[in-house]
This record gives sequence, structure tokens and C-alpha cells, in this order.
Amino acid sequence: MGKKLTVKSGKGELKLRKSENLVGLKTTRQEKLDKKEYVQDSYFEHLGGFEVVSLNTSSQSLDDKLDAVRKEDDISQGTHVYLANGSNRPLVPTGELYITFSDGTSTEEQNLVLEEYNLEEVERRNPFLLVARVTDKSPNPIKVANLLSRISLVQSAEPDLDTFVDNYEFRPPGDSLFAHQWQIHNNGHIPDSNHPVKSGADAKILEAWNRLGGLGSSDIVVAVIDNGFDINHPDLRSKVYKPWDLWRNSSNITMGNPQFSHGTPCASIALAASNGTGMVGVAPNARFMPVSGTSFSVRATEQMFETCVNNGADIISCSWGTTDPNFALNSLKSEAIRKAAKEGRNGKGCVILFAGGNEGSNAINLYATHPDVICVGATTSQDQHASYSNSGRELMIVAPSNGDWPLIAARASWDPGSPGKIGAFKYWNDGVSRGDQYKHFGGTSAATPLVAGVCALILSANPDLTAREVREVLIGTADKIGSPWEYTAGHSVKYGYGKVNADKAVAEAIRRKATINRPEPVIVPTTITPPPPSPSPVPSASNEAGGLLRFSVKNQASAGWGVQIGAFADFRNVLERAENLERTYNAPVVLQISESNNRHVFKIILGSFDRVNDAKALSDRLKENGINGFLRNLKDI
Repeated sequence: MGKKLTVKSGKGELKLRKSENLVGLKTTRQEKLDKKEYVQDSYFEHLGGFEVVSLNTSSQSLDDKLDAVRKEDDISQGTHVYLANGSNRPLVPTGELYITFSDGTSTEEQNLVLEEYNLEEVERRNPFLLVARVTDKSPNPIKVANLLSRISLVQSAEPDLDTFVDNYEFRPPGDSLFAHQWQIHNNGHIPDSNHPVKSGADAKILEAWNRLGGLGSSDIVVAVIDNGFDINHPDLRSKVYKPWDLWRNSSNITMGNPQFSHGTPCASIALAASNGTGMVGVAPNARFMPVSGTSFSVRATEQMFETCVNNGADIISCSWGTTDPNFALNSLKSEAIRKAAKEGRNGKGCVILFAGGNEGSNAINLYATHPDVICVGATTSQDQHASYSNSGRELMIVAPSNGDWPLIAARASWDPGSPGKIGAFKYWNDGVSRGDQYKHFGGTSAATPLVAGVCALILSANPDLTAREVREVLIGTADKIGSPWEYTAGHSVKYGYGKVNADKAVAEAIRRKATINRPEPVIVPTTITPPPPSPSPVPSASNEAGGLLRFSVKNQASAGWGVQIGAFADFRNVLERAENLERTYNAPVVLQISESNNRHVFKIILGSFDRVNDAKALSDRLKENGINGFLRNLKDI
């Protein structure tokens, strides 16, 4: 495997290695190369103007064979082909580089850089961005980009790389019950049912997947605090991450108790895997942290949220609570929730959601009234308020659930079903079974994990958002349903700030990610100069990590001539270089400090002469010693 290189690409970096068998060739004639004796196979015809082929190397190395092929009469140019780490997609350098110079660099300074690497200017986009092309005397574009990136005059250097792209569109999950999941995409029809539902009453989850180009990130962890998790369910077992049972104080989750099965459908609504069978959750790629053992006690409440924070939960979904005023949260429980909401995710805060409650009253679940909690209510497949869903000023957002037509969810293997019902009616409202491992489900218990799944998609799009910002995104992108008169200052006691819209929320998360906040520039002196050379040479510190330098500063008049040597970002390098230059050439060093792209740039000018010829003579001496520079009029600085 060849030497690895790193180059800028877009907003990130590509780690590259040379292909061990592929090269790119350009011909002097419009003909394919597959008939040439030196070509083994031809793969791609039009990548960056090259044809990508493998060569008949026999006993030669690929480098030697490519050098030989470049001398062929019908070959005008040859290049190595590169591969990105973890990819087999060929990358061909076109020969052009996009070079962004630091703010304040002059055209002379930029030309000096181009001359250094024998680059040809192709196009100037603005005073600091230009397109250059390598020449026969240049190193290859990848190497040039690496060398340029080390120069302080250059902010970035990106080689133009070409590869083939896929023609594709996002394909929704193929899970067998996906068409039944009207909350994800509602076209007004439920398979195997004559019950009419309202087209568009969904949470726009399919559109959000399309916008993301996938089903969310596996880096996002959704904790569900509940009881009755069937972690062997086919839609959940591959996703379990750091499970914890509070009753057992163990990672061994309690299963099989027919009194508890609620956690399984709740978890599946948020994150059931897309595995080709059954249902699919809102964030199928997210990891699932089951925290089993809900309890009213202070100690248990603290343990619940501490467990989520300590194990790396991003989102905490809770479909339980109480509206009984006798059991309001005390200060210790409130603090446990507040701490998770503020200190989780390394200070960005866990996103915490609670169900508003199913009593059909004007009293919200007391846990959901906490100021750091997202309180979730329910809507129906007719895009209306679900009559059982509690109302109140603390309600923040609503999401699809039952009340007209239910949702499909995973079912624990020991789930006894609805009491008093027989056969399939125990699990299915219409008595039509869609599989023994699933059931109809609803309530704010279903709406809450649905919104938790949307939060997972939001953080997939922009993991840097704080918990508070996620809440802002949900509120700001919600759809106002119901009558306009039901809203006061944008809020309704029945609908909160509206029905969750996953697509708009993901779009807003992406928009916020693209917004860059730059700090105010730091004002620094424009010119300073070190003192004249000491009578006794100071030992060089360039090779000594802890070397000492005598240093003082005095004003330099903006007049005279010098030779600009370069520009640096590391002040220690500046001092070491200045000390060597001053001692070697017995000339003062003038230092200009400027601000570029939120970092300091230090430009070194050697000499301060009244006559330009004196500066030219110094420039000639420097060039004799292999140091390139150019004349600089100090009044222009």
C-alpha cells in the first residue's frame, strides 16, 4: 500500500492512497486505449479528462511503467489514480487546484507561491481565490496541494478530483408493514382496511428521510425509560445499546412479566429497525438504550436520568407520569431532569420528552410540565385533536397517534393484549392480524416516542445542536392544525405550537449547520521590528524545543525597502526564522501582524533600506542561498 496523503475536499478532508493498479491516461488522438499493448484493461473513459486503465506491468513497478507510458507518442499526459480510505471509488486529479490565499496577501505574494511550484494561473475568481493548473515542471496535484496547505499565505488548497457519481433516489424501507404506517406517510389509504384516513395527516417522516438521503445516524442514542422491553424482538434486538434495569441494578433487563409490556411498542415507534419485515421506526438507524424500572421515588428518578446521561443518551423518551396533584415533582426530581437537560451530551443537554397524558382533561402530566421537557400530545389520522390527549399551556407539540385509526407497533412476546377481548381483537382494533409480533397502539404514549424519533433525525442532520435548540427547531417548524382561533401568540392548549413536521425540522437543522458564526476580529499592531543584531551572535533556537531568544520591540516607520521572505501562522516559527535571518544577513527584520480567517498571519520582511538597490542586492544574496523573496516597499504595508 502506497503512502497515505490528506487533502482538503469540500468542508472536510480526504485521506487518500495511490491505487496499486489503476492509472489515468490522456491521448493525443480521440481513440480508446483498450487496444494498446501496454493497457491491460480499460475501466472508465471520462474521469477528469482521463481514461482510467490498468497497465501491463510485467516485472516493472506501477511507477516505472507509468513513466514509460508517458513517453509514448500517443500519450499526452498520465497520472496516478487515488482511492479514499474505505472506498473503492477511483479519484483522478484533473490537474487543477483551487487555491484560497489568506486575506491581505498581495498579487506579488500569490505569484511567488505559484512560481515556487511552477503553477499556471487559469482563472482568478476574486482577489484571494484563484484556479491554477500544474505544468510539466510541477509535482503532481495531490503533492502540490499538501505543500501549499503548509504555507501561511495559503488558507486552503483543494485539488480538483473527479470520480463517477451514482444515479439514485432514496428508496423507502421495504418492511412488510410499512404501507400501514400512516404516521410516516399518509396517502389517504390503509391496506386491508376500508377505514378512510386523511391524506397528509402524517408527520412528514418519509420526506425527512428523503431530505437526509437515509434513515438517520447510528451515532444517535435514544433512551426509552419504561417497563416491559422485549429486547429479543426482531425490530429491536440488533439495536440495543447499554441497557440498564433499575430494579435489578443490572444490564440484564427484566422480561416476561405480563404486567409490563408497554416499553416494547413505545421503543419501536421511535426506532424499530428497517430489516425488511414488520414495521419501521421514525429513526431506524438510531441506537436503542432501554432503561427499565420506572418509579415515583426520588432516588429512582435520579438514577433514571443519571443512567441516561452517563451512558451517552442523546434523547430520553418517557411515556408515563401522573396528573394527580398529590404527586407533583419535588425540587430533587426537578433537579434530576434539569441536570440531564443541561449537562447531558457533554454540555449540549439531553433532549427529554414526556407524554402529556391520556386523561382527556385540562391537566398535563406533571413530569411534562418541567420547563426543560418537551411535552407531547396526540392527533388522529384525520389531523384532529385526539379526544383523550390532555390539554394545557405546557403542551409543546403534538404528533400522530390513535383516536381514529391506530398506529402499528412491536409487541412483546408475553403481551397479554387487551383485557376482555378474544382472538386477534386482543391486539388489533379491527380483529385483522398483521403478524404475531405486532399490535395496534396509540395514546400520547405513541406520540411521544414518535417525536423522540424526529429529534433523532434532527440530531442526525446536525449533531451540534443543543437540547434547547432542538426544542426551538420543533416549535419553529411545527404545522398549525385545527382552527386559527385556537392559537394565541402561536400556541394552542390542544395542539401546543402545532403538529410535528419532520421534514421542516430536518431542513432547519441543516440550515443551522450551514450558518457559521465568526468571532469579531482581533485588532493587532500593523508593524513592529526587532532590534538591530547583537554584537555577539545569539545561538540558533531552531532545533531546540526550549531555546531562549532575546526579544524586544520598537516602532518601524512605514518607509524604505525590504525583502519579504514569507508569512507564518506559528509565532514560534517566526521568532526562530527571524533570529536566523538577522544573524546571518546582519539586517533588521520587520514583522507585520495581520488577521486572516480568525488566525494571525506574521509576514517577515528582511531589511529596511532607504534605496531600492540595497534591497535588491539583499534579495540576490538570499536567492543565492536558496531563499526566495520579493522586494517590498514598506510604505505599502
